[in-house]
Amino acid sequence: MTEGLSREEAARRLAEYGANVVAQERRTPVWRRVLQQLRDPLIVVLLVAAVLTLATGDLPDAAVILLVITVNTVVGVVQEVRAERAVAALSALSAPVARVVRGGAECSVPAADVVPGDLVLLAEGDIVPADGEVCDAALLLVDESALTGESVPVEKAAGEDRSLRTVSAGTVVVRGRGRVRITGTGPHSALGRIAALMGTASGLTPLQRRLARFGRVLAAVIVALCAVVLALGLARGQPVELMVVAAISLAVAAVPESLPAVVTLALALGARRMADRHAIVRRLPAVETLGSVTVLATDKTGTLTEGRMAAEKLWTPPGEATVTGVGYDPEGRVTRGGRTVTADDAPDLAALLCASMLCNDAALEPPPDGDTPWRAVGDPTEAALLTAGARLGVDRGALDRGLPRVDEIPFDSARKRMTTVHRTPGGGLRVVCKGAPEAMLSPAVLADPPDTLSRAAAQAEELARGGYRVLAVASSDHDEARARSPETWETGLSLLGLVGILDPPRDTSRTTIAACENAGITPVLITGDHPLTARAVAARSGIVARADEVTTGERLRRGTAGEPTSLRVYARTTPEQKLDIVQAWRTSGHVVAMTGDGVNDGPALRRADIGVAMGERGTEVARQAADLVLADDNLATVVAAVEEGRRVYANVRRFLLYALAGGTAEILVMLLGPFLGMPLPLLPAQILWINLLTHGLPGVALGAEPVAPGVMRHPPRPPEESVLGAGLWPRLLAMGAFVAGVTLVAGVWARETGRPWQSLMFLVLGATQLGVAAGSRARPGSLSNPFLLVAVGAALALQAAGVYLPPLRALLGTEPLPPLDLVIACALSGLGHVVMRAQRSLFPERPPRAGPASAPARQRRVSDGRARSPRT
Repeated sequence: MTEGLSREEAARRLAEYGANVVAQERRTPVWRRVLQQLRDPLIVVLLVAAVLTLATGDLPDAAVILLVITVNTVVGVVQEVRAERAVAALSALSAPVARVVRGGAECSVPAADVVPGDLVLLAEGDIVPADGEVCDAALLLVDESALTGESVPVEKAAGEDRSLRTVSAGTVVVRGRGRVRITGTGPHSALGRIAALMGTASGLTPLQRRLARFGRVLAAVIVALCAVVLALGLARGQPVELMVVAAISLAVAAVPESLPAVVTLALALGARRMADRHAIVRRLPAVETLGSVTVLATDKTGTLTEGRMAAEKLWTPPGEATVTGVGYDPEGRVTRGGRTVTADDAPDLAALLCASMLCNDAALEPPPDGDTPWRAVGDPTEAALLTAGARLGVDRGALDRGLPRVDEIPFDSARKRMTTVHRTPGGGLRVVCKGAPEAMLSPAVLADPPDTLSRAAAQAEELARGGYRVLAVASSDHDEARARSPETWETGLSLLGLVGILDPPRDTSRTTIAACENAGITPVLITGDHPLTARAVAARSGIVARADEVTTGERLRRGTAGEPTSLRVYARTTPEQKLDIVQAWRTSGHVVAMTGDGVNDGPALRRADIGVAMGERGTEVARQAADLVLADDNLATVVAAVEEGRRVYANVRRFLLYALAGGTAEILVMLLGPFLGMPLPLLPAQILWINLLTHGLPGVALGAEPVAPGVMRHPPRPPEESVLGAGLWPRLLAMGAFVAGVTLVAGVWARETGRPWQSLMFLVLGATQLGVAAGSRARPGSLSNPFLLVAVGAALALQAAGVYLPPLRALLGTEPLPPLDLVIACALSGLGHVVMRAQRSLFPERPPRAGPASAPARQRRVSDGRARSPRT
């Protein structure tokens, strides 16, 4: 019996080549990369703020701002370099050495030296070095899943059928041998065409686009307001130098320079939490992008399915049965009519599976330790038959010893069947044949009555519609004299039954898809597999109802598929078509996450807003092209990562509300104070001190807030929505007006009672803002983020120190206050906390509305009768 290379071993060899490649980076100068990072509008605002703080002599604040800029620039450059390794990883899938025939002699040459016209020899375990056509083959079986997404290895042979006679670079020979005439190398090969598609990245993330728009608006508003403050001061006769410094200080105070630090911290914490959930982040901004995802485009094999073949359905003329179990492990059950059966209980099933195990060239390999699963060696379809037989209780070793193989007719694509001959204990011969139903269910092959053949054909069609790959199995016993002629082996057989084989969906796929839809994310399936298989997996997973339309890559190519974004299942797609589908969704305004594991998924992973690769079975190309790698290959991990992404975005908005409310308050105090008899309400140094304390540790601590309850029960924020949208602007202005009002009232009261009014305003303004920070918590009353409480307490102590410590008083120009004033300031701080909590209750944030992409999902839930929780 011939044993082939397992698909796991093939994937391992591909991964080895990928892991040993040294990435050849595109030679973009470092200075150009740095300039690209510094072009971000918010970074430009921070650079201006740094210059202004240096002009005021505030070296500590300038150092903090420059440090934030440096860290963000370095991180951005490193991430850009890492992302470009995807194209370089493609060269990893070329075989390092190829055996070619030149000048009539066989020789080994580097794969890079293979040229069109070369005759290449392939054997089990070889990686095909270039595209070519098969000249001759013996049992040649090639795993093309990395390129096409097909779950089942493909038989290759010389002939008229182009799909059977062509092989592609990067595929793996899992069985047999052959000779191939090379037709395409380099950019003209399958891998070369995919490499050409991977040159374009997805661009800015949704948060980066929002912050860029926000930075431009903020810069214009700050410049205008500071000009107004400067003009008003000069009109009142204030010294020019003082008002220029005041205007500059106010500009610095209004800029939330801690925002990049808050974003970086939130993203880093999200990445760490995702790693705890088996999601490895390769590009930090991808953390937030997940929270904005509106469409999840998923691959089939190994993502929605288990990435293996399983004989799940059995049919014999007496009845049906179901096989259950995990992987290729022989432990499992065969059930009929709700009860478990064995080979002794069901002789018809025993005959079917015994024949399937005899006419079989695969093997099952037990794990070397208890932690790894059983492995299939050879054709995974045949391994699935062995597993089903073992679960019925058939001993493969005893079967081979009792019925040794004496001859065979190998499978070929023309006959679509395989036949083996075995010697029986009585001296006769048993002929066993298995193959496609269309090649088997014929009077030329079977001697069964017509009604049996029609029943079997109807059952085979029903299984095929359910996404199963169907095999028919037949046998006959003969005396040795008659059976010696091979021409008689495949005639007069008796049908034993049908076996339905498929790559079973993961147990978690349906719940994961339901969770996506409840979160407002539209799931779609893009695969290179057969349309019937794609529809069946999509229906089992809950992506579509069984009656929903499935389009194919060919229809997309011809332009007869209609609007691509109106469909949910795309089968028989090429890498170019996967790219077009992802781009169509993005062009329609969606944020797309694409999952995949094969080389053919690489371009789409790179083009999507976020690419998600499988860590265990994924190719190196897919992992390098992706922003996120799932260490457990579980799609449910994406849902957990989406939750983290939404937490990041919520924390960015939380910080902006807090920081900009404080900046608004400071501007209002400086604008309105003169009209209340206070020529210069705050000195420049006092403004910068408040800004340093409130935007420093407390602001950064807000980026570590936990996820708010119910965040996965509503759709994501629309991509076009402003970062201050959904009602944040009114809340920001209201809180800014409140803080400014409290500060001005305290200042007027202090001035009227003969107190140091400027020092009291300085203390009250900072303390009230810190109270607002404490009231911004996602989960008040808990210790989920103790760092925020510590940061607020420390900042409040430093704010008081600015009034009472002599060195700070000299620096800030403050005067000591009586204890009663300190109590008043602390009480107002608590009032800031209360008002922040109250306005959140009175003016809750508007939840995002489900976009147009969500409507078909809701209609499907109603039409197919599935009960799911409605979105809120």
